Amino acid sequence: MTKRSLLIVLMGAAFTLSGVCSAQKQPTTPNPPDKATLAEENVKEMLLLMDTDKSGKISKDEWMKFMSAEFDRLDTDKSGELDPKELLKSSVNYRHYHFADVGK
Repeated sequence: MTKRSLLIVLMGAAFTLSGVCSAQKQPTTPNPPDKATLAEENVKEMLLLMDTDKSGKISKDEWMKFMSAEFDRLDTDKSGELDPKELLKSSVNYRHYHFADVGK
């Protein structure tokens, strides 16, 4: 985690704690994760899937290999083109991939 990310997390925690201390007792419902939290989790998963050389970054070559494999997975009729029906299945299912197989 970068220093900036850590600072943002710590500041958020401080504001959260100050709000909890000053708030009156009211029934609380858990808030759904915010978009930034969800995005950060998705980025970490994408990094694990694509970063085959474990550099902590995704190279253009790693990106292209991953996207080529995803295209091939979606192109169920092996036409070399994705039709609307195939594109509807385009959300990447991270659990579908075996980490050892990505990038080969």
